[in-house]
Amino acid sequence: MSRTLLRSGRHDPLSARAATAAPGRARRLLRAAAAAAATASAVLALGLLVRDQWGPLVGFDQRAVAAATSFAAARPALVDALLAWQWAFEGRRLVFPVVAACLLVWWRTGMRTRTWWALGTMLAAWGFANVAKEVARLARPVLDDPIAHAPGYSFPSGHASTTAAWTTALVVLVWPLLRSRWLKAGAVVGAASLMVLTALDRVMLGAHYPSDVFAGAVLGVGLVLASYLGYRGWSPPHDTALVDPIDRSTEAAR
Repeated sequence: MSRTLLRSGRHDPLSARAATAAPGRARRLLRAAAAAAATASAVLALGLLVRDQWGPLVGFDQRAVAAATSFAAARPALVDALLAWQWAFEGRRLVFPVVAACLLVWWRTGMRTRTWWALGTMLAAWGFANVAKEVARLARPVLDDPIAHAPGYSFPSGHASTTAAWTTALVVLVWPLLRSRWLKAGAVVGAASLMVLTALDRVMLGAHYPSDVFAGAVLGVGLVLASYLGYRGWSPPHDTALVDPIDRSTEAAR
C-alpha cells in the first residue's frame, strides 16, 4: 500500500473535532440571534407605544416623574446624592474602572478570551444604546421646576442601559470563579441593586421616564445575555490557563 493511501486512511482528530463543533457553534449563534431579536423587539415595542402616546403608559410615566421629582426636591441631601450618582455612573467615567477590572481578572486567572468577550460586549452595548437614542429621538421629561438638566434624547436611558450591560457582563465574567451559591447570589443581587438605583436616580432627577429606564435595562441585560449565548462553549486551545484550585467549571465556562 502506498504512503498516499496510508495517509488518506489515517484518522485526523482535528478535522473530526471541527466537524463535531460546527453544528454546536451554529446552534449557539442561532440562540444568540434569537435572544438579540427578542431584546430588540421588546425595546422597539415599548418605544412605539411611547412614540404613539399610548394613554396608560404616558400617563404612568408623567405621574411617576412628577411624584419622584417632588419627593426629591424636598430633600436637598437626597438631590446631592442623586447628582453624585448621575456623575459617577456616566458611561465615559465608568469605562476606565470597568476595563481595569476586566484586565485584573485576565491577569489573575488567564481567562483571555472570556475577558475580551466581556470587554467587547460591554463596549458594543454602550455604543448600541447611543445609536438607539438617535434612532428613537424621543424627548426628555419637561418639568416646571426641573432638578437637573440632561442633554440628548430620552429613550432608552443611557445610564440605565450602560449600568445594566456592564454589571451583567462583569457578573458573567467572574461567574466561574464564584465557588459558593452565596457568592453567586451576592453578585446577582449586587448587579441588580446597581441597576435599580441607577433607574431610580434617573427618574427622581427628572432626566428620564420610567419607560426609558426600563427599556435601557432590558436592552443592556438582553444584549449581554444574547452575546453570551453565542460565546458560551467556545474554548480555544490557547485559553486554558486557570487559577489553581478553581474547579473545572471555569474551564468549561470558556
